[in-house]
Amino acid sequence: MAGAVLFLPTTRATAAPEPRTSKLRLTAGTRTLDVHGKPARVFDLVGPNGKPGITLSPGERFDVDLVNQAGTSTIVHWHGQLPPWKQDGFPWPQTPPIPAGDTRSYDYAPIAGTYWMHSHQGMQEQSLMTAPLIVHSAEDMRADRQEVVLMLHDFSFRSPDELLAGLTTSSRNRSAMPKSGMDKAVSMGSGSPGGMNMRAMGAMDMAPGTAMDLNDIDYDAFLANDRTLADPEVIRTEPGGRVRLRLVNGAASTQFWVDLGALSGTVVAVDGHPVRPVRVTRLPLAIAQRLDVLIDVPGNGSYPIFAQVEGKQARAGIILAASGAPVSRLGAEAVEIAPPVDLSLEGRLEATTLLAPRAPDVTLRMILAGAMAPYAWSLNGEYWPNVTPLMVAPGQRVAIEMVNHSMMAHPMHLHGHAFQVVAINGAPLAGAVRDTVLIPPIGSVTIAFDADNPGRWAFHCHNLYHMITGMITEVRYPAII
Repeated sequence: MAGAVLFLPTTRATAAPEPRTSKLRLTAGTRTLDVHGKPARVFDLVGPNGKPGITLSPGERFDVDLVNQAGTSTIVHWHGQLPPWKQDGFPWPQTPPIPAGDTRSYDYAPIAGTYWMHSHQGMQEQSLMTAPLIVHSAEDMRADRQEVVLMLHDFSFRSPDELLAGLTTSSRNRSAMPKSGMDKAVSMGSGSPGGMNMRAMGAMDMAPGTAMDLNDIDYDAFLANDRTLADPEVIRTEPGGRVRLRLVNGAASTQFWVDLGALSGTVVAVDGHPVRPVRVTRLPLAIAQRLDVLIDVPGNGSYPIFAQVEGKQARAGIILAASGAPVSRLGAEAVEIAPPVDLSLEGRLEATTLLAPRAPDVTLRMILAGAMAPYAWSLNGEYWPNVTPLMVAPGQRVAIEMVNHSMMAHPMHLHGHAFQVVAINGAPLAGAVRDTVLIPPIGSVTIAFDADNPGRWAFHCHNLYHMITGMITEVRYPAII
């Protein structure tokens, strides 16, 4: 396949290198990717070793010069990390985008785990301005496991502006349809791409006749480590190999079910934060979320790992194969349509280190709303940038109940903080510590966090087209004076 491969090498963790004496260099640029035999110009983020993204050793600082050679302004967000707010990579007036040809420096103490980086400039994320950000822990270095990063993307030969225009134009046409016609289109999976009846899919217990929307955009391809299943990446393992699979959903607006096939695994971390082990064979992975899965590969065979799009048969994937094992051709579509991504795994997760027991000092309620027609999405009835910031105070325990009044799930991401999932649909839960959580249609999730990182912090739906049409707000608080 033509073009650079956008992934970390699949090697074992080794002893930490000698301390660095100079900054790491991360270059934002462009490359040509081959998709279905056609060239496509996309962005990339290349680290100092010529590989995409950055990998740090235990205790190593995120001491990085970001060099913009992309030919246009950009800014990169270190998704899930907890830097000072002016190093977070969001285009506030105080932290404008980096002009083409310029360099910006970052220096903070990172937290260990599976993270990623992506542009927060316009819709560059859709054009693959993304890469892994892996921060090893001391435990990682001691583990005798082969590390495999699997990063997922959705891809279109159309520009992001064309995709957005298609959504807004389609929504105007849909708003002119008789209501019964619109309901039928959504229920049968036409009109809005991927629309599907929720009761038929068993996603939630909703009133008869209601339906949810899936997959705003009809993509040309879905990529696993930059490749389709016509030419999947084959990762060679030792017989009986032990693998740590780091899953990253870097798609702009697509959610996946990850199917381990004949393998089974143990989830040990979500969004970079350890959880009590959960055995799995099939996992929901919302936009921007990450999962660390330990897999023991049996024998000398080959084992595909698929990522299937919710509401579709389309899928991407990689193959884990012992050295010399034959690899069969894989179909680009599954036999059955995947159900909507849900909270079935979320309800089983428990952080290994919970928030300290404490009642919230403040509880905020956020209403998520919007529709496919007209295509616009809001938080508390407001559309970015005309929003009222959520004001909190330093040191507070903050709870936010997110209530989804829309017919589409929303993966909500809070910058600069790790929060704990403490309730699903009002039922208390000692859940995972995360930075991104899915709010299902006509459902609610409550999170809690400590206000210990003052500044201005974006809080938004990580479906790019929901965010760009208004679904973003701000959490703000000053430092203690």
